[in-house]
Amino acid sequence: MIEQFHATCRLRSRKAPVSLTGAILALALAGATTLAGQQVPSPKPQAPPTPTAPGDKNDGETRITPGQAKELFALVDQLMKFSSDETGLPIKSSVKRQLTSRGEVERYLKEKFDEDESNRRLQRGEIVLKKFGLLDRDFDLKPFLLALLKEQIEAYYDSKTKTVNMLDWVSIDEQKPVLAHELTHALQDQHVELEKWSDQTPADVSTNYRDDIDHLGKDEMDTAREAVAEGQATAVMMDHILKPMGKSLVKDPEVVEFIKQQMTGSDNSPVMARAPLLLSESLLFPYREGLSFEQDLWMDQGQKAAFAGALDRPPSSTWEIINPREFEKAKIPVVPLLPDIHPLVDSLYKPYDIGQVGELDLHILAQLFGGDTAARELTPAWDGGLYWAGQLRNATPAEQASTRSIAFLYLSSWKNEASAESFAKLYTSSLGRKYSGLHSDDNASHSAPTGAPSGTPDSRLEQVFTTDEGPVVITTRGKQVFVAESFDLPTARKLTTLILDAQGSGELRTAQLSPPSPTAPAPLLAVPSATLSGGLVHLFAESGVMKSAVEAAVKAAALTH
Repeated sequence: MIEQFHATCRLRSRKAPVSLTGAILALALAGATTLAGQQVPSPKPQAPPTPTAPGDKNDGETRITPGQAKELFALVDQLMKFSSDETGLPIKSSVKRQLTSRGEVERYLKEKFDEDESNRRLQRGEIVLKKFGLLDRDFDLKPFLLALLKEQIEAYYDSKTKTVNMLDWVSIDEQKPVLAHELTHALQDQHVELEKWSDQTPADVSTNYRDDIDHLGKDEMDTAREAVAEGQATAVMMDHILKPMGKSLVKDPEVVEFIKQQMTGSDNSPVMARAPLLLSESLLFPYREGLSFEQDLWMDQGQKAAFAGALDRPPSSTWEIINPREFEKAKIPVVPLLPDIHPLVDSLYKPYDIGQVGELDLHILAQLFGGDTAARELTPAWDGGLYWAGQLRNATPAEQASTRSIAFLYLSSWKNEASAESFAKLYTSSLGRKYSGLHSDDNASHSAPTGAPSGTPDSRLEQVFTTDEGPVVITTRGKQVFVAESFDLPTARKLTTLILDAQGSGELRTAQLSPPSPTAPAPLLAVPSATLSGGLVHLFAESGVMKSAVEAAVKAAALTH
């Protein structure tokens, strides 16, 4: 959904944080040995260590000396060889290296966030997230994201310049596991060219039926690929920490559960501790579930399948990442059917956003609306989801900046009717979080005729609510729940019938749709779309390995020592 972030807040680099707890690192890295005498391509001449950038404040941090920088530069080749041995990915060329300061990283982030186009797209994504209830109406996303990234990001591999940027304020021992992580990205880049490989979601807003189908078929690809890339890099980092202890992810698979338990992100991360659930889950997903995905592939099918194989034939959905055994069976993820809704909506609304509501998105929604128990019970029963959002064509500039200008529909599919009913109740109970003036319109609501067979088009329960932003209609039919928010009631009911009737009773696949209508005119605005969490996952992953993930790995190693 908020792939706005993917195209504009994307930082075109992979950064790695450190700031690890010294005592834990000392324990986790105890007995670590240095790789030596290994043949790697001779590095090209490197730039001398970069001094602290002009304008950086002296904050009392210890800076790496030129001699230490030289030693750190030499470690790049050794750790590149380690990462290559772990992944089976060949070293095709040396990696450039340089030191970077905290100030340089912060200025780089600020420049990206201050671009005019970025601001516009960031605002668009924020409005839809608030309409969905994933962010509070008064939450200011841009400054919070900037503060969060500053806290979490401290170094990076830049896939555009093929350079690993190391930290001038963190000790060599602390940087070793992070370098192993980042140099895995360098090997991935040499294998598949990460810039193109991780950017599969269509870049333009979808304004017609043909584009709708294209977007829905590709919307989770970037999120799944980011999980593969970060899962692989985290696996290498973890083995770099574990091997001096005589352990590894394959020999000691229980360590992954320790890591996942430690991935709360709150230790030494006050901004992360205050992050809305959407942001924290989007940040941690590629590391947490990506690592589990890679471990399962590695143990089930071997190194080649887990690394080169997952890069050459990557998963296309968060469902495959969360259920790696289904990916191993080459199962195709479910995507509900979307008929051509444009004749119904285009006269009043201009297309604004479209995407899947994938299994990760559903997990976040269920946890936000119902807590851990609801998320644990409902997530396995998820069977596909999609949404479409439009903006009133007659909205004033002031109205365009608020959720009042947005109407959206959301179709949620389930493996059984009981789960569909549970989710409908959960979603209904969440409306008070989003809207003031919420009232149930009992006169407008209606249920199926008495005795109607379960699962038939007439077997449905409709609930209608009035809010300060227009009607909300929630309809449950069999295994489907359909939500229409802020459309007028007649339009909401027409959309309900059109979309629920399109689902039929078989498996839900976009491929079952009838041939698309003629292509509409070119998009008016080049604003991308993705899943609810997809743009944020991409933003965080493209920004680099996060401190919360690194600290979790180190703590887990300490617990198993």
